Amino acid sequence: MREELFYWEEIFYMFWYIDPYYFMLIVPAMLIALLAQARVSSTFNRYSRVYSHRGITAAQVARNILDENGLYDVQVQRVAGSLTDHYDPRSNVVRLSDSVYTSTSIAAIGVAAHEVGHAIQHANSYAPLTIRNAIIPVTNIGSKLSIPLILLGVVMSFQPLVTVGIVAFSLMAVFQLITLPVEFNASSRALATLNGEHYLDEEEVYGARKVLSAAALTYVAALVMSLAQLMRLIALFGNRDRD
Repeated sequence: MREELFYWEEIFYMFWYIDPYYFMLIVPAMLIALLAQARVSSTFNRYSRVYSHRGITAAQVARNILDENGLYDVQVQRVAGSLTDHYDPRSNVVRLSDSVYTSTSIAAIGVAAHEVGHAIQHANSYAPLTIRNAIIPVTNIGSKLSIPLILLGVVMSFQPLVTVGIVAFSLMAVFQLITLPVEFNASSRALATLNGEHYLDEEEVYGARKVLSAAALTYVAALVMSLAQLMRLIALFGNRDRD
């Protein structure tokens, strides 16, 4: 009976109470995430007010880089929102947000070139991107089932089920880890193209690099958060067979 009560206390601590692991792991990870988000917002806002000397829009840059790489079938479309830019491999479309599409700022051009970098990765079967896309379905299933499996294992006092739930949750950390080289490579491709093809001059490339570097920090922060959550789960629910 005492063991069952202990398991229920663990559930309470995890979901409705701030346990020591929350302060040691989650709070620092949340601070890192908030700082990263603040950094990308402030950097983007700063360089969105600095316009390229050529006066070419982000959408035009995206179209030109795609054509230069033979990706004539990839469309460039406008999407609502701010910083909602992305490449959709299913539709073969680069989508640029309202704040980017028609802008001639070096921030917008940097973001557009970055998203085109993903399209080029997809066309070249870039290995980390291929792996990331392949594990997306498994990761989605793991994210939905992990906590229910852990809770069910705790209620049933069945540690193997808890372990399966933790492993399922760990897939999100694996996904975030694989995302890092994908994003870093897309930014490297973008900056090399913007500089090599003279879409931006040297000083403007510096600004674009600052924007993309700030954006990269958000992916690092996402990995840190996933690892912190995973470590907290392990600390709360792992190795209960020894109790």
